[in-house]
Amino acid sequence: MEPKEQTSSLKSAIEKHKEFLFPAVATYYQEPLALVRGEGEYVWDDQGNKYLDAFGGVLTVSIGHANPRINAAWKDQVDKIAHMSTLYANGPQGDLAEKLAEISPGRLKKSFFSNSGTEADDTAVMAAKIATGNNEVIALRHSYAGRSAMALSTIGHHTWKPIASQVAGVVHAVAPYCYRCPFKLEYPSCGVACADDVEELIKTTTTGKIAGMIAETILGVGGFIIPPKEYFPRVAEIVRRHGGLFISDEVQAAWGRTGDKWFGIEHWGVEPDIITSAKGMGNGVPIGWTIATPEVADAFPGLTFSTFGGNPVSAAVGLAVINVIEEDDLRTNARVVGDYLKQRMLELKEKHAVIGDVRGMGLMLGVELVKDRKTKEPNPEAVLKVFEETKRQGVLIGKGGLYGNVIRTGMMLNTTTDAVDRMIEALEFGLAIC
Repeated sequence: MEPKEQTSSLKSAIEKHKEFLFPAVATYYQEPLALVRGEGEYVWDDQGNKYLDAFGGVLTVSIGHANPRINAAWKDQVDKIAHMSTLYANGPQGDLAEKLAEISPGRLKKSFFSNSGTEADDTAVMAAKIATGNNEVIALRHSYAGRSAMALSTIGHHTWKPIASQVAGVVHAVAPYCYRCPFKLEYPSCGVACADDVEELIKTTTTGKIAGMIAETILGVGGFIIPPKEYFPRVAEIVRRHGGLFISDEVQAAWGRTGDKWFGIEHWGVEPDIITSAKGMGNGVPIGWTIATPEVADAFPGLTFSTFGGNPVSAAVGLAVINVIEEDDLRTNARVVGDYLKQRMLELKEKHAVIGDVRGMGLMLGVELVKDRKTKEPNPEAVLKVFEETKRQGVLIGKGGLYGNVIRTGMMLNTTTDAVDRMIEALEFGLAIC
């Protein structure tokens, strides 16, 4: 493609984005990127510029753009049959459900497939209400769950809540955010007060009988907030004692992303009643998934249906992704390379006072930027500077946090230490100008 044609194409994509899409459909960077091709860990824009993709479409492209093994499964199924709806049984959906029952923790066995994490979470909340006969649900502050009315109601960020989007019966517990403890305490002398507060919340803001609690094992959009080791075991016990089910939202943390385990919640030794996921499960192909224990799944009365949920193409791709992660031992790779990445990020913290905290697990790691380490005043302006500079250095990263001051990374599960060094070099350039 000639440079003139490339410029025209980029300009056209940006102009059409502004003219024909909702204004709320956001893009990164002062000058938006129009990406046209991807291969492995790299993507190219209309100008022919190459970038290391260190965010993977928000932790979605989990094992590389245009992965040949995934594309082969995709193309093979498309050539057979792409859609017939789940009014009919199809082999790929059954095969995927069987594999998921095999790798899921505890007694989780029966799956329901949809198109996104939003739908997966909606299904989970609905299932909990039906199974328990209770209506109220606990969510976490700083959480994110999608964009349906129910999902928006559980979100713990005001910036993601449009007016008139709320569903009744959702109450929010304080987040287990040790760096910004809502009780101004320090771990471990705090006694994990954030967990005990869930019981106080139930007793004071609900009828005392709840349908359940939905919680991201690592708060993704919230800025990769990781609870203390005691948090989920204690919270799950409290929730069940008050008649509820524990729903583990693994939309971002599943598929080996946290290292060694299939699901983030396994690091806390808790067996959920329901798990939800999406994103990395499809490596870019839309798929949502909810799995429950038999008694929860069987409590669904009558019929339930998702037009595209469980379609044979998405199911075939989902199974192929799991097989590649298993065959290539990418859960171990996520832990090994993730440990290296965390070490490199901690080195950056020693050099740059703008970094207040480094946190995460496996290849789900981020840094929180502050104006002053003592006051912990958020520094979203610094994040924007780092964003622009890393882009100039040929690296794409993500951001998050209630204040927009957390740099998030979501490198591919099959990434290498060389790719980590490339990203750290770009971050170094960005942090140097903050």
